Amino acid sequence: MAKKSKIRVRIAPSPTGVLHIGTVRTALFNYLFAKKHKGHFILRIEDTDKERSKKEFEEDILENLKWLGIEWDEIYRQSQRRDLYSEYLERLLNDGKAYKDEIIWFKNPNKKVVFNDLIRGEVEFDSSVFGDFSLAKDMKSALYNLAVVVDDYEMGITHVIRGEDHISNTPKQILIYEALGLPVPQFAHLPLILGPDKSKLSKRHGAVSVGEYRSDGYLADALINFVSLLGWSPQGVDSPEKEVFSLKELIDKFSLDKVQKGGAVFNIDKLDWFNSIYIKEKDIGELTDLSIPYLIDSDLIRPEFDMEQDPPAYGGYFLKQEYVVSETGDKIGVDKIKKIVGLEQGRIKKLSEISDAVRFFFVEPEYSWDLLKWKDMDKEEIGRFLDEAEAVLCDVKDSRFDEKNLEKKLLKKANEFKDRGKLLWPLRVALSGRKKSPGPFEIASVLGKKECLKRINKAKSLL
Repeated sequence: MAKKSKIRVRIAPSPTGVLHIGTVRTALFNYLFAKKHKGHFILRIEDTDKERSKKEFEEDILENLKWLGIEWDEIYRQSQRRDLYSEYLERLLNDGKAYKDEIIWFKNPNKKVVFNDLIRGEVEFDSSVFGDFSLAKDMKSALYNLAVVVDDYEMGITHVIRGEDHISNTPKQILIYEALGLPVPQFAHLPLILGPDKSKLSKRHGAVSVGEYRSDGYLADALINFVSLLGWSPQGVDSPEKEVFSLKELIDKFSLDKVQKGGAVFNIDKLDWFNSIYIKEKDIGELTDLSIPYLIDSDLIRPEFDMEQDPPAYGGYFLKQEYVVSETGDKIGVDKIKKIVGLEQGRIKKLSEISDAVRFFFVEPEYSWDLLKWKDMDKEEIGRFLDEAEAVLCDVKDSRFDEKNLEKKLLKKANEFKDRGKLLWPLRVALSGRKKSPGPFEIASVLGKKECLKRINKAKSLL
């Protein structure tokens, strides 16, 4: 007999592929609903398809749900429950509710099936439309609809919250519940997730596996926040106001009556926006720890430790190590890497962008002379202002070569001219080789006096 409790919900992924956004959204809504009502969230691996179920897919699902913070209270695997399904098949066969004909079929009573969907309201089906349907290949091989009913009953599931693509299965499952004399759980069918063009979500809309989002440098908190608003709004669909929520806030605010009936539109630009917000709010130590692997992969820095180890995603692991700049072989301290990452913290949308953004700190930049030009400056004028900037930097002692002092000295000189850009633009480009970058004071303080003067001289040689 199933154990009873207040609220018990489940997510039941099949390990026939990696974890995707649709499954995450379903898992998240179940998790939020359970935690809001102090209930239980169950993970059930539907692994009865021997040919398509793979251990690596199961591991991907488990690992990425944990990474997202969607922790389950109990876990089950259908492959370990075959004897249980056989017992229920026997009952249906003995009661004349099912029959064998190569496979085992459910005898459809051909009646109207009505249920109250917690999102869509009253839903009605005429079961005669789909006729008898299969329950199992044999006594040891239950098919989807029977296994789901047995598992949901035995696990005491009170609410079945799933995607609307399952709504056609609901009348069949209700008929099985009734045939077995079991209580029927409440159902809630979530709207489909659509691409911006309102077609079925696919890779061309930017939707990939959770593992790919993770590798690309999306943060778990940002992904959770973004997914939570795919078809749900704490203020209701018509009045979205605040958009940034912690997992704790989502638990507090979540309710099924705020889930919309129509399709939810997936927008990768919105996900990028959320991710940039969470990156800006990250502790600089944690952000650096998460960024260093990308700098290593891009060969900007080399670690002086064994990369074959399996470090945690965070915990200060990378902050405790030592590194060298790949191009020069010079040692670089973690404090300097922190400062470099910090300069781009407010500019990147995902962690994978960090290597490109900070490359000029590790590799001498290549660029064309005309990038040094501010407005209509000619080569001679550019050279003159680079000389002015060089003179200022030469006059700053090594011990005072910090951002605050450099800003004071350079702005004082720049203010002597009608247009400060004539001094500051060529200097910034000479140091970064970029059209867009942090300011010259910040860059100079990280590069150091010797490297700044070297890059200014290189810029002048282009003229």
